Amino acid sequence: MVQKIYDNAPLALDGLLFDGMVIAAGGFGLCGIPETLIDAIVESGVTGITAISNNAGVDDFGLGKLLKTRQIRKMISSYVGENKEFERQYLSGELEIEFCPQGTLAERMRAGGAGIAGFYTRTGVGTMIAEGKETKLFNGETYVLETGLVADLAIVKAWKGDPYGNLIFRKSARNFNPMAATCGKVTVAEVETIVEPGAFDPDHVHSPGVFVQRLLLATHNEKRIEQRTIRQEAA
Repeated sequence: MVQKIYDNAPLALDGLLFDGMVIAAGGFGLCGIPETLIDAIVESGVTGITAISNNAGVDDFGLGKLLKTRQIRKMISSYVGENKEFERQYLSGELEIEFCPQGTLAERMRAGGAGIAGFYTRTGVGTMIAEGKETKLFNGETYVLETGLVADLAIVKAWKGDPYGNLIFRKSARNFNPMAATCGKVTVAEVETIVEPGAFDPDHVHSPGVFVQRLLLATHNEKRIEQRTIRQEAA
């Protein structure tokens, strides 16, 4: 068996980081964010990153940490959301953003991982999203061509992993993480728990180990709530 488990994040990222690279990061809002790996990338000092991610976390969490240190040059994402620094850098022209509808972004990552160069979708037709892109008629409807995404490195966060790199995600953390895992030339996964070989029912695996080259036990597993809403009880 190929040894995929690394003792810590810096070792798992050793030899993979370089200035100007493209990094795909899994996670949805504040769920399933590869916190341990992001902290290691911050500490590495690598710059000029193009980050592919649904969003950029918040100001002091997730990819927001890399925005704060100005290590990200461009975001390919669908949601600015609650990140004030993300918004500020974009509006001031400090950060390049390629906005992409959420479902289209997920499919672009999946397509890149499947070796599909591009696909046509109706989403975004007639909007700024379609400007400068090829369009084509199918059954009388206009579709816009979107390209698959391939990253130099994919970083993902899973609930459980085994020594072979098979991964299981939990609930909302399953959004974008499986697609990100496929689209990296190299994929590094951090997991909350590493189980013994054979502990998984094969039918329960979300990302097969063939997509994962390196694995580590996460040291940061914060469970944040993006917006806490409390219902007022009737008097």
